[in-house]
Amino acid sequence: MNKISRRAFIERSALVAGMGLFPGKSLFGQQAAASDDLRPSRVLLDMVHNNPGEPPFATHYNDPSFLKQLGYQAKVYELFEGAQFGIDWSSVDPDIFPAGSPERAWVDHKAAELDKLYTATKQAGLSVYCHTDMIVFPKNLVKKYQLTNFKRVSNSETQKYLRAAIQQMFNRFPQLDGLVVRIGETYLQGAPYHTGGITGNTSPEKTIIPLMNLLRDEICAKLNKKVLFRSWDSFDTSARDYQAVSNGVEPHVNLLISVKHCEGDFHRGNPFSKVLGLGRHSQVVEVECQREYEGKGAYPNYIAHGVIEGFEEHKGQSIRKIWSNPLIAGMFTWSRGGGWKGPYITNELWCDLNVYVLSHWAQNPNRSEESVFNEFCSTVLKLSPEDASTFRKLCLLSADAVYRGIRGTRNEITPWWTRDQYMGRPPLPADAANLPAFLQEKDEAATMWKQMIAHGDSIHFPDPAVQEYVQTSCQYGYDVYQIYRDGFHLAALGINGDKTRIKALIDDYDQTWAGYQKLKKEHPSCATLYVDKGFAQKAGSQGVPGIGAMVDEFRGKGS
Repeated sequence: MNKISRRAFIERSALVAGMGLFPGKSLFGQQAAASDDLRPSRVLLDMVHNNPGEPPFATHYNDPSFLKQLGYQAKVYELFEGAQFGIDWSSVDPDIFPAGSPERAWVDHKAAELDKLYTATKQAGLSVYCHTDMIVFPKNLVKKYQLTNFKRVSNSETQKYLRAAIQQMFNRFPQLDGLVVRIGETYLQGAPYHTGGITGNTSPEKTIIPLMNLLRDEICAKLNKKVLFRSWDSFDTSARDYQAVSNGVEPHVNLLISVKHCEGDFHRGNPFSKVLGLGRHSQVVEVECQREYEGKGAYPNYIAHGVIEGFEEHKGQSIRKIWSNPLIAGMFTWSRGGGWKGPYITNELWCDLNVYVLSHWAQNPNRSEESVFNEFCSTVLKLSPEDASTFRKLCLLSADAVYRGIRGTRNEITPWWTRDQYMGRPPLPADAANLPAFLQEKDEAATMWKQMIAHGDSIHFPDPAVQEYVQTSCQYGYDVYQIYRDGFHLAALGINGDKTRIKALIDDYDQTWAGYQKLKKEHPSCATLYVDKGFAQKAGSQGVPGIGAMVDEFRGKGS
């Protein structure tokens, strides 16, 4: 976002705090009025999740003072800014990172980088947390001590060195207030001298309970520091497993469990979390604001309304409705990042909107989502009431269009076919009888994007950069979802389908791609473009055959 909008962001947050509209202690140290009903967030954290193995994002969410002005209490440093990569293990064995070696130089450089980041965050008045994959050890440690089974938490050597790593992290970095622990997967793209992984990450008895108890003992009890243990891809979709974990670990004031608002990954159509409010441990609600499966901020995708008040697929379930549960302690947002590669954005408007509404609502949850949205419109975007109303229509339409255009309201297909900058082969419902209604939703989604373009064109934004980006990103969204639509219709016709119809769809597909590429050439604010290939995580890969390869199979079949 440009500097004018950023300033408005900060000024508005400070103004609201000074007026005492945030329950609890305001940013100016004044005591605000207590909430009459729902409690304000006791824990409010944010994380920028940089792409693994790539340079960090250029974003104002990396500025601790900016987060402080928004009302956040803590900044979470993502995986490769974690303390475990800044310890030299000399207290255990000086040969792990020998003095004068390339690996020691790497660790020392990382430690100096982390000192600078953590200290600046503390000076801004925020707590410091590290997003930490487990189990990760130095390669030299694993090799020297022949830790062939170190990925098993039950291994006594693993436990010994885990405790040693924890002690070193908090000793080396006294700025550190706690860890956010992930066991769902392990990334090592930015750690050339470390290795890791975990065996049995979904087993409460073999992995989750013993690891959580170890962390509780070493960090929460002995050090009086905090642990946020992420449930994702481990024990977030099974109430039985979650309850087993809860029963197997005694609660502690410093131990919290982080739970995504929906099950699994941040996909539309996934069920509302069944474990929020369950068990005995305090929880934070985890929300991604730049969703990797839905454009990454390259086009409008307003999810804050659905998170707070309920997505249509959740049939009345919402964060608002579970917020009164005493286990719910607060919110953990990912302001930027998640996933891999692009699209890469030049303007943070759509991320900013989601972050602003979620963070401000969490600080005063008795407000309606709409009132916070309108506040953003009037004080950050400087919109008139009439233009704010139109902007809201645009944003709410975006949520409907995204759901219908990628997956569909019956949730009959996997949403994984498109993600990040990739377009794979569009899948179809297993039941052919549902195909007409399924395809109609793809048509409806494209129509909604046309309506969003019209809304964006009709709004007067005082900031020309915002005006241009809204118009460009709405067109971007239309182009992407029109390509999706053409692909679904071609897949439904089949290679031996009506030739005239096939030709018309290919012509539209080609024209839309051409317009999409022209949009990027003519509008510098435009995000980088999708590719017509399926997702590939491997470094250097340009993707696997996707929608482009599928359409090529149809070429020559029309007449």
